[in-house]
Amino acid sequence: MAKEFASAGDLEAKKITFEEIGRDLYAFTAEGDPNSGVIIGDDGVLVIDAQATPAAAQNVIDCIRGVTDKPIKYVVLSHYHAVRVLGASGFQAQEIIASDVCRAMIQERGQEDWLSEFGRMPRLFKDPDTIPGLTWPTVTFREKMTLYLGKRRVDLMFLGRSHTAGDIVAWVPDSQIMYSGDAVEFKSACYCGDAHFTDWPSTLDRIGSFQPEALMPGRGAALKSPERVQEAIKLTRQFLTDQYQTTAKLALGGASLKEAFDAVREVCDPKYADYAIYEHCLPFNVARAYDEALGIDTPRIWTEERDRDMWAALQGEAG
Repeated sequence: MAKEFASAGDLEAKKITFEEIGRDLYAFTAEGDPNSGVIIGDDGVLVIDAQATPAAAQNVIDCIRGVTDKPIKYVVLSHYHAVRVLGASGFQAQEIIASDVCRAMIQERGQEDWLSEFGRMPRLFKDPDTIPGLTWPTVTFREKMTLYLGKRRVDLMFLGRSHTAGDIVAWVPDSQIMYSGDAVEFKSACYCGDAHFTDWPSTLDRIGSFQPEALMPGRGAALKSPERVQEAIKLTRQFLTDQYQTTAKLALGGASLKEAFDAVREVCDPKYADYAIYEHCLPFNVARAYDEALGIDTPRIWTEERDRDMWAALQGEAG
């Protein structure tokens, strides 16, 4: 029997957790679904990552309104993927902030990514008709931007290519807490279809150098101690290394993509099969690792057609 495509068959609702990880700093998590961060300052609220639709964003808004009535001033996008950005209009924020590269990637491949992700993970796109169109940042920056919510300072930083070419993190100095986006995951598979495998470990080093007291990853539970933060960084690094090194060795030796995929399964299934979205991510990850090993620096754009063709080939369903 053919394996169902990506997460198309994942229809089970996830348990939402909204917890304080520092003073007026919150993590919205849902058992491996995309996380959102909430930073409350003296005069307003900053939200990190907007969920996939305005209707889905309402879950985050409801949690915020349970702890504060301050206005939502900023929505920060950690990167360009549809499940992170298309809900932004629901927050009615004053500004939508992202890196220059994130905005460029929306311009280059945002529509294709929207259609691709909707086909891969339909459950996340609650009431898709509420999406008004592509989300366009109103403010962008190259390497670093500092915001003030009254006296509370938030540093937005590009620390290097990782999950995509334009990922940023948010750092709250008064509490030594970081929101990493998908640059760090915790016991959830890293999606690497748009990744830069060979750059990502250095980006993890830079994140670790801040020595966060707590960290909200892109997926997985909030990490509420320095030890847990370092564990998550270590696990993320190992996941990437296992997939890339195995794939690269096969690709450079002339093996097919399917042969590389089968080899990665042998290495990774025993270690990571229980990670959230592992089965979903693995074919996309191997395809990107294979390309990068052969010198393709800019990830190829994923379309609905490319998604399905690649999936079928790696599951042995194509001629």
